[in-house]
Amino acid sequence: MVIVFGSINMDLVTRTPRLPEAGETLLGSHFFTTPGGKGANQAVALSKLGIPTQMVGRVGDDAFGQELLEELRVAGVQIDSVLVDEEAHSGVAIITVADGGKNQIVGVLGANGRMNSEDVDRLVEILPEADALLLQLEVPIAVVRAAARVAHEAGVRVILDPAPVPTTPITDLYPLVDILVPNEVEASQLAGLPVNSPETAAIAAQHLRQQGANTVIIKLGAQGVFCATADEIFFTPAFSVDAVDTVAAGDAFAGGLVAALVEGLPLRQAVVWGAAAGALAVTQAGAQAAMSDRSTFDAFLIERGVRNEK
Repeated sequence: MVIVFGSINMDLVTRTPRLPEAGETLLGSHFFTTPGGKGANQAVALSKLGIPTQMVGRVGDDAFGQELLEELRVAGVQIDSVLVDEEAHSGVAIITVADGGKNQIVGVLGANGRMNSEDVDRLVEILPEADALLLQLEVPIAVVRAAARVAHEAGVRVILDPAPVPTTPITDLYPLVDILVPNEVEASQLAGLPVNSPETAAIAAQHLRQQGANTVIIKLGAQGVFCATADEIFFTPAFSVDAVDTVAAGDAFAGGLVAALVEGLPLRQAVVWGAAAGALAVTQAGAQAAMSDRSTFDAFLIERGVRNEK
């Protein structure tokens, strides 16, 4: 079983021909709401791939909160450890998606921002059942540190998607984390140098490992994925697909990566799974709605000639 500790949002999405400039009013073509939040997205990605998944987080005592819980339940995610916070609204993300798939996102934490030691206590109760803990940074950094620490001390594998990167350093988190999974923008912010290619990703990964990170996996979008561990360094090219919407592609990657690891596949194969899950997600609109089910995922791997060997 995988525990996802983190954010649950309602996404408010607009489609536009292009992303607006600062101060510009631009007319969109579509608007819709869809469940999101990096934590919930990753939980749904895992569950739809057939991995037993439990969510620890908060929603507000509002209509969005009830809808978010129902969507998690329908996706097969266990929600017993999700608290309905009567003193906050549910988290929301305002997302603009341009033709071609590029996006801009503004998040408002709501109930996510009120996660505290009580949520960590709920996590501790279920940790003995867990094979892995998946974390992100859309909830207070102090509570992420606490969650990482209790999981690390319990011997549970910890995977951190460091998004969004906070303004204060997170190097103290690195020794508590088994796998750090930033995208190229986050890797740039964490390492303090531009990351836009496998070559620059290699430099950033080395820098992050020198700061205490164990395994570093840097997502480079349509280019692929760079990975560095104490034992090996490798690059995995991206799968070529027609992108519709890149929202939650990174969350889908996390789901595919962790699903493979839980099933006992080696890291190189797990990165391929992550890349495949991310590729499938960008062919669909929305966040959780874009996560593929296991049969679709397996068919994609077969179509692309991927062999799964332990």
